[in-house]
Amino acid sequence: MENGHIVSIDNRERISVTDVTDIESFNEELILLILKNGGLIIKGQDLHIQKLDLEEGRVLITGAIGSATYTEKKDKQEKGFLKKILK
Repeated sequence: MENGHIVSIDNRERISVTDVTDIESFNEELILLILKNGGLIIKGQDLHIQKLDLEEGRVLITGAIGSATYTEKKDKQEKGFLKKILK
């Protein structure tokens, strides 16, 4: 049985996530994380990736966290993934 991921949000100012395999895109208002079983979109203001360890699959993000939304695992052939989720 695989272990799942853990998302921990501290006072809407820090979010840590485990099971991260990659970061597809990021800026100060949106960070798109790729997890082993899907994706996670972090939205907010002044977002910064403070720590990233892909070997351990951990990321720490700081800023004003507005939302964390799950996405389905994407097909590697699918194009426009980011465009679809930002509609």
